[in-house]
Amino acid sequence: MSESPFENLPNTGKTPKDDYKSEIPGLRNQLVALQQELRGSKRSVMVVFAGVDGAGKHEMVNTLNAWMDPRGIATHAYLKPTPLEQERPPFWRYWRDLPAHGQIGLYLSAWYSLPLLHRVRRQIGDAEFQSALDEIARFEKTLADNGVILIKIWMHLDKKAQRKRLKKLSKNPATEWQVKPGAWENWGLYDRFITYSEEIIQTSQASGQPWTIIDGKRKRTRTLSVAHALLDQVSRALADAPAAEGKSAAAWKKAMSGKRGSLRKMDLSHKLERDEYKKRLKKLQRKLYQLQHHAHVAGISTVLVFEGQDAAGKGGAIRRLVQGLDAQEYQVIPIAAPTREELAHHYLWRFWRHLPRAGRVTIFDRSWYGRVLVERVEGFAQPAEWQRAYREINEFEQQLTHQGVVLLKFWIQIDKDEQLSRFEERQNTPYKSWKITEEDWRNREKWTPYEHAVDDMVSLTHLPHAPWVLVEGNDKAHARVKILQTVCNHLEAALAKS
Repeated sequence: MSESPFENLPNTGKTPKDDYKSEIPGLRNQLVALQQELRGSKRSVMVVFAGVDGAGKHEMVNTLNAWMDPRGIATHAYLKPTPLEQERPPFWRYWRDLPAHGQIGLYLSAWYSLPLLHRVRRQIGDAEFQSALDEIARFEKTLADNGVILIKIWMHLDKKAQRKRLKKLSKNPATEWQVKPGAWENWGLYDRFITYSEEIIQTSQASGQPWTIIDGKRKRTRTLSVAHALLDQVSRALADAPAAEGKSAAAWKKAMSGKRGSLRKMDLSHKLERDEYKKRLKKLQRKLYQLQHHAHVAGISTVLVFEGQDAAGKGGAIRRLVQGLDAQEYQVIPIAAPTREELAHHYLWRFWRHLPRAGRVTIFDRSWYGRVLVERVEGFAQPAEWQRAYREINEFEQQLTHQGVVLLKFWIQIDKDEQLSRFEERQNTPYKSWKITEEDWRNREKWTPYEHAVDDMVSLTHLPHAPWVLVEGNDKAHARVKILQTVCNHLEAALAKS
């Protein structure tokens, strides 16, 4: 049997008060200097605190806030999910609280707490517990791959020491608040907590995001240990920071050989006569209104993604779609170049923030697929970044659909002649001239690279729970009706299962 990670912990000796006091000024100087170095980088730090109740997690967070520059540090402590949080995927609240570049986030009762508590209290089984740990590992890998310095501090007490600490805290009016409801019940389940905590630590070790385990018995010793761990790990990460390399253009082309061609197979000759279009449009809009009302009552959210070439008709399709929705139940999110704030976060951050509440509809006019389309083709993302984005996007969308979200992704395709005709019309019509820019003409010159990027996108992210719907867009009437019909079909299917 392998040794428990909680045995033979280092630095468990008592630190004399004078030694502690003499070390603090130097430590504080180093921590503030580290913050200054971090501000000059494009990295952020997330420090996750976990461990047994009474081991000093909250005190340690308060100490770090007192020792460091408060302008560069934020604390996030999570309670039971609120009704607002329950309406979104579980990781929504953690994505919402990601630190920007140059910032440090301290996290209490974060993404490990609920899976551990549910497993200890036997509300979930081994398979579900392991599935939760696997999802956490994917989340942490996504953060680390994108430059987040993730530090995980597990603060430990043995059963006897925890009992002593909880009693001491409970007797003092100034500290009794630190003994949270359920703390004594958890102490009664101590052995189970240790069993599943060991599983968490082993899984983290295997995934490449290990814990630093700190003995929480002695306050001064644990405080110095955590501060040194933070200094050492952040300094080392800032010094190393090697840039990941993706596949070369030739290697990527070879890997995608035989997987391209979705766009060329589309029949763009589909056409809908005007009278038939008007009749079907009104019928589908009325149907959509009723379906969305039932989805709202049932708490079924919908996320619709619109992508396509410039002038493909995304805006017109969206306008006809929302005409069949209650204005209180939908939101259209037009995606442009990221702001300075958005650039200081993971590229998915701004999309997580816009996820709809239960029963609502969010429509993205352009989306997270910009990472594998415009950012790829224009060189705004490095090969390693856009190549791993397919996995990150699939994981993101899996979390949406696991929550019960109806997710549909529309690519509207037009041919080069039709695009040229629409460009010229926009250029020659005063009230449409705002729609055409020099960038649109430049993008047209890169038609083939964009076509390859779209083929790769569809090939690698078209999944049963998150399908791509390829829409023939040369005829706007056909495209709009097809989109409306598809949304109605999927809402009907979701309602039938609810």
